[in-house]
Amino acid sequence: MKVRGMIYKIIMLLVLMIGVGACIDELDIETLGGDDADGMLVVEAVFTNEMKTQTVYLSRSDNRLDLETDTTYNRYIPVGTRPYDSVVVETGASVKVLGDNGTEFIFTEGQEGSYFSNTPFALEMGVDYILEITTSLGTAYTSKKVGVTGTSEITNVYAERTTSNSGVDGVAIYVDSEPGLGASEYYRYTYDETYKIVAPMWSPVDFKLTNYDPCALPEPTYDLEIVPREVQNQVCYNTVSSNTIELASTAGNPGSKVSKQMVRFIGRDNFIISHRYSILVKQLVQSADAYSYYKTLKGFSQSEDIFSQVQPGAIYANVSRKDGKDEDVLGYVEAVGATEKRLFFNFEDLFPGEELPPYPYGCGLETAPESHLSRCYAGPTPPESCPPSVIERVDQGLINYYAPYSESLVPNSSCPGPYVFVTRVCGDCTLLGANVVPDFWEE
Repeated sequence: MKVRGMIYKIIMLLVLMIGVGACIDELDIETLGGDDADGMLVVEAVFTNEMKTQTVYLSRSDNRLDLETDTTYNRYIPVGTRPYDSVVVETGASVKVLGDNGTEFIFTEGQEGSYFSNTPFALEMGVDYILEITTSLGTAYTSKKVGVTGTSEITNVYAERTTSNSGVDGVAIYVDSEPGLGASEYYRYTYDETYKIVAPMWSPVDFKLTNYDPCALPEPTYDLEIVPREVQNQVCYNTVSSNTIELASTAGNPGSKVSKQMVRFIGRDNFIISHRYSILVKQLVQSADAYSYYKTLKGFSQSEDIFSQVQPGAIYANVSRKDGKDEDVLGYVEAVGATEKRLFFNFEDLFPGEELPPYPYGCGLETAPESHLSRCYAGPTPPESCPPSVIERVDQGLINYYAPYSESLVPNSSCPGPYVFVTRVCGDCTLLGANVVPDFWEE
């Protein structure tokens, strides 16, 4: 569970915007953009008191702003050809965590830029830890001392129908918790939400195209069959990590409980709650310094003015060069007391008898000619008046079979073909999720 991708983007956007803002006379702020910001080390690590494999993420700042991902479906682009986020990862580093009680934990790079502890470990209260990093070029860095300041136990996670401050009808996810050991005054919340997806125009049979040669003459050759589905792709599940910074504070009220802290609001028309929804909420007890850091990032991410007076120093990491040389490092290393709790609910539980939220993509029925003119035909060609043929779209993985052609299903079609079909996202849930039931799932 992590918001590191979102935090990385906020940091990079702040670097970029301050660099741009430095060119505006009215903004008298220190610049992070341009050549000065290019290639700064970004360190992201959240160590917890949970017995688990701990992780450190290392990357480099990049002034390119590339926010496109492969997670947004486009019915007109074949699957697997979309651009991905670009992150300049830092590979080949040596990473370890040292405790002032003599403990040492070595990390090994797994996925590029991600370093995992060789053995699971949990932070102990009363012990201070430092993170040490040596890059592949031999530059050594060390973090300030961090330690778990306190713990707090989530006692309840619950959902209530409510109206947001902007007047949107929906459901709010709330958390209650009680303080445990140590000082627990500053909190950050993350979550993983998992939801069931049901393909609305699914059919038990589908197209199967073989021996397709679009360049054959005098016309394309192919074999097109309607066959039973070989893969279960009617019901899927998707898990998404939180992408916002949710904070709470009981500072000034030692020992206070956290009561009805909202960590997520979902609009009533959001399709993720259409069937069954689950959320795993994680509460992190932070230090005052870590809370201040994330509060600064949150303030920037919510700012309507991207050239607002955000102090650049607030986004520098609590990491520095071991040799004492002046070098800016971004990101943050923190130690937290963590606890988590899961909630399930159905749409019907909160909106009984109401119509389900709309599917996020239009799912109209379509028809088209089965074949097309040979792509290698050299003679005069008639104007293209019909949509792409069935075999072209099946070959590109863009459609699913729905039914034999019927005018009642697709009235007034100018180019009817032998089949009625739907765009693939409407007939195959695996474009939006996985067809494997999660281990934790409960019906």
